Amino acid sequence: MTDLADLVDRYIAIWNEPDSGKRAAAISELFTADGTYTDPVAEVRGHEGIGAVIAGVRDQFKGMDLKVLGDTDAHHNIARFQWELVFADGGENSVIGFDVLATDGTTGKIKSIYGFLDKVPAGA
Repeated sequence: MTDLADLVDRYIAIWNEPDSGKRAAAISELFTADGTYTDPVAEVRGHEGIGAVIAGVRDQFKGMDLKVLGDTDAHHNIARFQWELVFADGGENSVIGFDVLATDGTTGKIKSIYGFLDKVPAGA
């Protein structure tokens, strides 16, 4: 469980990394080459696709950080966790979501992320 909770923290850190080069390196380190990211507004495969989704969210929600809400629940090679998007200097969250992360079961790299959006600002 500790390894998966750490992996979740490292995954969340990618979303908060302002430097695109460091983000790309972290994605390459954490995801399998054919890793996928799927949520209600995106479905991508591979490092470049995942990087593009993250860059798009960062552009749309400038000045905001992703933070894990509560504890990570995990077993085998699967973890689920809730997160929020908040301004880096504090305040109420703008977005709340719930993700399920699955590793490949051998290398410990992320094979897939399945995201659900619980709270989204109007017009987003």
